[in-house]
Formats: sequence, C-alpha cells, structure tokens
Amino acid sequence: MKKWQIWLGILISVIFLYIAVRGLHLEDVWETIQSARYFWLLPAVLVYFVGVWVRTWRWQYLLRPLKKIPNRVMFPVVNIGYLGNNIYPARAGEVLRAFVLRRREQVPVSASLATIIVERIFDGVVMLGFVFLNLGQLAHLQGTTGFVGNIQNLALWAGAAFAAALIVFLLAAMFPALAERLATFFIDRLVPARWREKMRGFALRFLSGLESLRSPWEALMIFLTSVLIWLIETVVYWLVMQAFAFNINFFALMLINGVVNLATMLPSAPGYIGIFEAPGIALLQAFGVAGGVAAGYTVVLHITLWLPITLVGAFYFLREGLKWGEKIPTLEQES
Repeated sequence: MKKWQIWLGILISVIFLYIAVRGLHLEDVWETIQSARYFWLLPAVLVYFVGVWVRTWRWQYLLRPLKKIPNRVMFPVVNIGYLGNNIYPARAGEVLRAFVLRRREQVPVSASLATIIVERIFDGVVMLGFVFLNLGQLAHLQGTTGFVGNIQNLALWAGAAFAAALIVFLLAAMFPALAERLATFFIDRLVPARWREKMRGFALRFLSGLESLRSPWEALMIFLTSVLIWLIETVVYWLVMQAFAFNINFFALMLINGVVNLATMLPSAPGYIGIFEAPGIALLQAFGVAGGVAAGYTVVLHITLWLPITLVGAFYFLREGLKWGEKIPTLEQES
C-alpha cells in the first residue's frame, strides 16, 4: 500500500476513537472491564469459530466451479485471511488468502478474488438487512453522536450501492458471453495497448470466479449461508453481553452487528481500531446502556473477535511456511 493510504486509515481510526471516548469516564470503563464475568468468553469464541467454519464452507461452495477443495484444506486459508485483515490495513487479508489458495491449490488469484468480492457483497446485503429490519426501532432511539441519526440515510445509500453491485455480478454470471464482450470492449478502449492482453486474461479469470452465481438456487444458497454466518456472529455478541451488567434484545444486537460491520468497511488502522468502537458504543448508549458499560463491553467484544482468530491465523501462517515479505504474483505470473 502507498503510505498516504496507511496514514489516511490511521487518521480515520484516531477520529473515530476520539468520538468513541468523548464524554466517557475512563475509570468507569476500567471498572466495567475488571468486573466482567469472563468465563462467558469461552462459549463466545467457540461459537465464533463455528461461524468461521460456515464461512469456509461458503467460500468452498463459491469455488466449486473452479476446483473442488475440501473444507479441511480451506479452513487454514480462511484463518490466514483473517490474520491479514486483522494486522494489515485495507483488508489486505482478502488478497493474502487468494494468494495462499493459489500457492496451495493453483487457483488463479483473480478468480478467487472474484469469489471473495461476491462474499463481501452478500455480507453487505445481509448487514443492511439487519439494519433495515430494525429501522422502526432505530427511529425511536436517541444518541449523543451523529451515528444514530444518520444510520437510516447511510443505510439507504449503502443499500442502493450493494444492490447495484449484486445485480451487476448476477448479470455477469448469468450472461458470461455478454460480460466477456463488454469487458473486452472497455479494455480495448480504455487500457493502454501494452496492458490489454494481461487485462483480458485477468478479466476472463475474474469472470470465471462468478460461475457459482449462474444458478438462482446456488445464489440463494450463498445468501442463506451468509444470513446464517451473521446470525452466528450475533450470537457471539449475545454471549459476550452475558459477561456484563446489561441486557438488550437480540434484534438490537443484530442492528449493532450490522452497523459495526458496515463501519469496518471504511479505511482504518489495522484491526479496525476506532471504527469498531465508535458506532458500537453510540448505539448501546442509545439503547440506554451506561457509557462506561457500553465502552467496556465493546472493547472486550472487539478483543474476543480479534485475538483468537489472529492467533489461529498466525499458527496456520507459520505452518504454511509463509514469510511476511513474500510477494503476491503479478498478473503476468498467473496461469
């Protein structure tokens, strides 16, 4: 990444951290963290890894037209991707897991990246579904930050963007010959001559990664699996909540999960610092949770979602024999 992109992410994280801690009494936050019943984190982590296994199955399902790979082979690759997302900015783990998959199973990076983008689009649609499902409840909430009041408008714009992206991908999958002609048309007119052949190869491999969307049944299966994944993660939110002295309903946690994960799509410092905490704390306070408790819960939840998967990903990364400085193949190196 370019340095300005890294610094932009850090700046956004700092701004969101300021919003998150503004008006809080840090001694109340520390007291909340100290008094938490941490034995609840064990089932939370176990449930979280169930969700990771379902994510692995979904990615395997998307990759089936390219190559059938067992879940036990895919699971380490998915964990390595999480490691990359958690320690590098700009979700670099998505490219990292595409690279590891190519290294292990010879699946072209461009094709597996297409399946990863499909995953993210379906995730975004489900997250927005969680928000829209709770818009009535959201309309009655009050908050001390601009998050709560602006969520509805942001959800509408984001919903339009994700819906448009999903429609484009579905059409490209259902009409591959037309998609190939359009890709060639734009490449021939917009890309310099010396890059055209490489870009055509990239585009064709990318389009091959969309084959799993050609059947409406396949697309429905991917959507339902995505819903299951995020419901499982909401269960993690609920289990961590049991460690703290407050209680809100499951639909409220779905809303928080949806908003927080949509926020993590913004550029940030590694680990989504700040952009995870600010909307989480703001929404909990809007639901009537005291600021210190809301902040303590959000910090512990973030660590629960970040630390175990990062450690497991690091284990698989080292077992794979990878090196931090190893380069991802360029387009001309792909076959």
